[in-house]
Amino acid sequence: MILGVYWYFQFPENLYSFRFFKFFKGFGGHADNDAELKARIAIPHPEIFLEKLENLHLRFKKTYLNIKINEDQLLITLGDRQFFDYHFQFASAIEDLLILDNAILIDESFETKSIINFTPENNKFETIKHRFIQITGSDLKKYNAENLSVRIDCNLLLIHKKDFINDMIQICHKENIHVLYYYDHEFKNQCNLMLFLSNGRQTENNIQEVQINSLGEKVRQLAQKYPLQFGHFGGMKYYPLNGPYVELVIDEEYILNKY
Repeated sequence: MILGVYWYFQFPENLYSFRFFKFFKGFGGHADNDAELKARIAIPHPEIFLEKLENLHLRFKKTYLNIKINEDQLLITLGDRQFFDYHFQFASAIEDLLILDNAILIDESFETKSIINFTPENNKFETIKHRFIQITGSDLKKYNAENLSVRIDCNLLLIHKKDFINDMIQICHKENIHVLYYYDHEFKNQCNLMLFLSNGRQTENNIQEVQINSLGEKVRQLAQKYPLQFGHFGGMKYYPLNGPYVELVIDEEYILNKY
């Protein structure tokens, strides 16, 4: 799984700009659907352009690309549940080809006569085995960025808190995770914790993948080392709202609110 900075509900204003592509935001909830980047163009010698596009996709193997064709008219669509930086970098590289091949932007729709799909490389889907792991999004941050994180709710005796957090930092180092922060609520000799683990921006040459179940196994082992329980102890008055306390961070302005 890829954790980190992504876009879904809003375009990354002031970070990317496009001549041909338009951004269509995703819709969550009951009407859940992909966000999309679309370019409707006409281009001389489309067969030459499509060959270049196929070669370009070899650099961006984690992206899905759909092209609807009617002679020299093309509708090019990228779609995904999370648009990471490398999606926008792919769109920018496609635009470079369009400019080089003298494409023009068109507004009218056209009848589709053929379709080409470039699919992502096969990644083994990982079913999350550990119930204490939640995958969460965030509210909008800098340039409308969101962040995909692992959230873990737990509680333990206060005397073990510091050592437990230090062990979590070591797990992050081993599991290719570069962001760790938490909220807490300390009361009597207990501590409720709400942990967030994530990464920063995912660019073409710097994509970090996280093996969720490997992470989960290491966290579960800590439940053998400490008197650790998953979930929160007590009622809502003990809910962990103090923080965030940052242990590891990268691309902070895209992940955390200033405080």
